Amino acid sequence: MSILHVANVKKTVYYVRRNGLRKTVNAIRERMDRRSRVPYRWEALSEEKKERQRQYAAKGFSRVCFSIVVPTYRTPGQYLQEMIASVTKQTYPNWELILADATEEGAADRIRAAAEGCGDTRIRYCHLPANSGIAENTNRGIALASGDYVGLLDHDDLLAENALYEMALRIEQEKKNGIELQVLYSDEDKCNEDRTQFYDPNIKEKFNQDLLLSNNYVCHFMVMKRELIQKLRLRKEYDGAQDFDLILRGAYEILAKGQENEIAHVPLVLYHWRCHTGSTAENPQSKLYAYDAGRRAVQEFADRRGWKAKAVDTEHLGFYRLEYGGDILAMRPELAAIGGPLVRNGKVAGGRMSPAGEVFYRGLPWTYSGYLHRASLQQEAEVLDIRNIEVREELRGLFEEIVGVAYTPIPGTNVFNAALLPGGVDHVLLSIRLGEAFRQRGYKLLYLPCRRMLLKKNRRNRYKAAWETQ
Repeated sequence: MSILHVANVKKTVYYVRRNGLRKTVNAIRERMDRRSRVPYRWEALSEEKKERQRQYAAKGFSRVCFSIVVPTYRTPGQYLQEMIASVTKQTYPNWELILADATEEGAADRIRAAAEGCGDTRIRYCHLPANSGIAENTNRGIALASGDYVGLLDHDDLLAENALYEMALRIEQEKKNGIELQVLYSDEDKCNEDRTQFYDPNIKEKFNQDLLLSNNYVCHFMVMKRELIQKLRLRKEYDGAQDFDLILRGAYEILAKGQENEIAHVPLVLYHWRCHTGSTAENPQSKLYAYDAGRRAVQEFADRRGWKAKAVDTEHLGFYRLEYGGDILAMRPELAAIGGPLVRNGKVAGGRMSPAGEVFYRGLPWTYSGYLHRASLQQEAEVLDIRNIEVREELRGLFEEIVGVAYTPIPGTNVFNAALLPGGVDHVLLSIRLGEAFRQRGYKLLYLPCRRMLLKKNRRNRYKAAWETQ
């Protein structure tokens, strides 16, 4: 899909005003760099696969029922019909669709007729007495829900036909492991108005608290246990970011009980976010108030956790950063260590790693923010590169036991001085072992992109580390 269209021109102009010319040039360079694009082609399920799913569901592999709540308001006829069809065509049959319609009397007849004209008794139409805003309108629908789980669907968006099937399947799989899921979320993408192009996939990670505090990467499609969502409800003071506020508060309750495994990621694109001129997806500046609400939701989460931290905007709309007013490790006892990227020749050479030693964002120019800006966001990590790591004081003995050298910080910091590592040491293997040891003891690791380690060449063409924060 071409990236040179009116919406992107508007975004560029706004970006210049907000962040200055230098950052804008870097952003444009990244945007134009083909290496930063994710190859993507969405394909609908084959008729054969859909039929197999219908037959399996008919045999009763799950009795879970989903309530899909859609707040409608002056919804264009075509969008309304296509949204409803995306639900009625689900390969999983146990659902109800609740349309909470705030359209004025008279004009609402069209939406009522579209709902009732389907002849499907699982569709429930509710006309609201007034338009009270997205949060309150949605709450009216949530209050009517009778399913085991409630999912939210925007009135102009679409569900993939296997969305509820895949959610039910995962719920049943986890039940066999003794886990009753409270929240599930899928991957998503965007589509144009006439659904001829699907693009910008959001391929998500498993639940990552700090990444969520940086951006609502959970977003769509999310379903939540009915009891939990009816307890939390959406808050009108967060209109525009009401979904973000909801998942943050839901996650807070679940994490407070130590039950992170009750939040599950279903790694399939099950939701299509339709882009048109008035949508936030196509024109982010159209709802600046939403980004302010999102920042406030992040701030409230941090305050409830007792962190002395301020939520601030990054240069990218809808993305945030927590600026801690003191020692992060002192404020967050669940963290074993914090770390950041290593940069060589302007490109990322180390930092956050997978348990297999794969470096996240490897080779990315350090001025780039990466796929969905994730390289520039605070996030939990399973492994941190020991060449740029700060370890909690009471765990430094464990560090020395695994790494084989005393934990000596770089002068003036608490960051481990990697220059003390013996030549030829396998820093990847040691990083993996250290991360595993921390996780086995119930700790987490935090990756902070701003804590950068520069690897510079000296006269003998050897690399010398120079630690800095941005």
